[in-house]
Amino acid sequence: MISDTNLPVTGIDTHAHIFRTDLPMTAERRYAPDYNALPEDFLTHLAGHRISHGILVQPSFLGTDNSFMLQALRQHPEKLKGIAVVDPTISDSELDTLDANGVVGIRLNLIKKPLENYTSPLWQTFLGKLATRKWVVEIQREIDDLATFLPAILKSGVEVIIDHFARTDEGIDPSTPTHQEFLDLLSSGAPIWTKVSAAYRCNADIEQAKEMLAILRSAYGHSNYFLWGSDWPNTQFEAQTNYKEQYDFMEALLPSMDERNKVLVTNPSKLFKF
Repeated sequence: MISDTNLPVTGIDTHAHIFRTDLPMTAERRYAPDYNALPEDFLTHLAGHRISHGILVQPSFLGTDNSFMLQALRQHPEKLKGIAVVDPTISDSELDTLDANGVVGIRLNLIKKPLENYTSPLWQTFLGKLATRKWVVEIQREIDDLATFLPAILKSGVEVIIDHFARTDEGIDPSTPTHQEFLDLLSSGAPIWTKVSAAYRCNADIEQAKEMLAILRSAYGHSNYFLWGSDWPNTQFEAQTNYKEQYDFMEALLPSMDERNKVLVTNPSKLFKF
């Protein structure tokens, strides 16, 4: 039997969701799926594209009930790790349980939501607990105000992941002050990772995605903080794309095999300790 430390990393899909329609969903959800996305389906997609490992991201419509994801992590500890959704009042023992089951970070889905005061004692204490556990904080938020609150989160010592090209609707424009402020954070050497994934959520075609990638690469000065995820099962865009299309898009976005290997293997292996 191959242990988790011996399974060769051929690629890591850092962004996928699993769920069933019969699971309890949050009352404030903006969307609810009418189909199941099962862990075995995700693993089939990985195997079909020569990808060895995956990161499951708790979907927002399931709220803080991470139990379905945890079940999958326990069943496939050699291949899967997870990003949970939790309340900042969560206890140490609950965090330890998540940690023991393969959770490596939390997600803040802040799309169209008011921002919390991340400098408050509640949030700084909570974020400090995540930093102690070497967890990451994954953020989905439009680019326009990222630079206003990221420093407060980074102050706690956590590393941050920004989802999906920073969810910009009209590209990344260095001449827009708020965009440049975000790029300046990347240039500063702060531990901010960016997922060059789900360009369709930015209304971007391959040429626009390449342009955004080039701007981000220039800000970083390298490709060492890029990650890729399929965003499977592409919720709310299921009729427009699928796993194969997103994988093919990634190959077109990253034609350099050296850079592609960084994004698929080296970078996520370092961050998620596969």
